[in-house]
Amino acid sequence: MMTGQNVPIMPALFAGHGNPMLSIGDNRYTRGWAELGKSLPSPRAILAISAHWYVSGVRVTALHPPPTLHDFYGFPEALFQVEYPAAGSPELAERIADLLAPQPVQLDRQWGLDHGAWTVLRHMYPSAQTPVVQLSIDRHAGPELHFRLGHQLAALRREGVLIFASGNIVHNLPAYNWHDPAVAPPGWAIDFDRWVRDALLTGKAEELVEFEQLGRMAALSVPTPDHYLPLLYAAALKRPEDYIRFPVEGFDGGTMSMLAVLIGG
Repeated sequence: MMTGQNVPIMPALFAGHGNPMLSIGDNRYTRGWAELGKSLPSPRAILAISAHWYVSGVRVTALHPPPTLHDFYGFPEALFQVEYPAAGSPELAERIADLLAPQPVQLDRQWGLDHGAWTVLRHMYPSAQTPVVQLSIDRHAGPELHFRLGHQLAALRREGVLIFASGNIVHNLPAYNWHDPAVAPPGWAIDFDRWVRDALLTGKAEELVEFEQLGRMAALSVPTPDHYLPLLYAAALKRPEDYIRFPVEGFDGGTMSMLAVLIGG
């Protein structure tokens, strides 16, 4: 996948996807995602890095087309009826494997697009005309490796690929308020969300790798790393000349940050 003369350098994006029920409603988050899709350059392809493909090893989807995965339970039937019929791109999957060398990468022909990817993309790009490939998060790797792998994907931005990471900066599901989604977030959640913003805005993205050093605030905000690690892929892609914007923000259920981070663009 080579860059043509008229292909702009794509931004990198991290989005908080939150409760999957948000994706089938009309709310400030879905409207924010839709506005993002309209404002960004049109990508040739999308690389999605989702918190919900948290497995052993590094894998990349090589299916064409990838199925829409309903990787959850206990939700209304309407959510299970959602389909996102984007094409895949085995060519892009092989390009990603080359870029991540010498890290072993498995070309996966079983996984598809999980809800960490399609819940946001169906609002950003509702026509589903852009091919989407998904990269797994190796559960055995530390934050440093995930940040480094993000660096290694930088060439894709010059090749018209939108790198779209999806998780939640603060994701404490046991403390989530299912009865009052608009409840005010606790102080520790606000402070951690602010710390992430400050690290990005001050050009200290590498500090995000050391989040566990923040102690109790980090332990409560990131009780498991799966929803935080996608942020490191996007943060690693920031160039000195890139602006940082937070086009979507807020807390759902008090303990789920919906912050979106746009790098460049």
